[in-house]
Amino acid sequence: MSEKGFLLLSCCAPCSCAVIEKLAQEQQKFSVVFYNPNIRPLSEYQKRCEENQRVCNLYHVPFIELEYDNEQWCYLTKGLENEPERGARCSICFYIRLKRVMEYAKEQKYTAVASVLGVSRYKNLAQVNQAAYKAASEVGIPYIEIEGRKGGMQDRRQTLIKELNLYTQDYCGCKPRVIG
Repeated sequence: MSEKGFLLLSCCAPCSCAVIEKLAQEQQKFSVVFYNPNIRPLSEYQKRCEENQRVCNLYHVPFIELEYDNEQWCYLTKGLENEPERGARCSICFYIRLKRVMEYAKEQKYTAVASVLGVSRYKNLAQVNQAAYKAASEVGIPYIEIEGRKGGMQDRRQTLIKELNLYTQDYCGCKPRVIG
């Protein structure tokens, strides 16, 4: 068994805070990885990265930031700009991000990859898991499903957002969502 444990792909502090807290309290061996080339503009990416690192520091969890390549992300999702939330663009985005993190995990000898990409109510957890299992089968590293909504996790997440005064965004990253 690797001393490093597994990698938890995080999209932002508000989505990951309750999961990070729970895993840390359980004394699980893991590191948080921030790989989100979909987030734009760069200033927004930087805010989310810094806030995610702040949460990791609070729980003494190692934090890893991978490269930011929005230009490559845009190339890989070209033609899907007008897809709705939970559409084909999301499937490709999840796959791109999960596959890169799995490649990194394999190179660095982590045991598996998990993610909080499906924690938001705007995302489809089954869609995230489907992309993850596809990437896992190609890279050859296990995927661990994380449930960050049920069992009181949603309530805990909301409490932590307030208690920690976390920066919260109003869109996923690639395209601001119209809030009505």
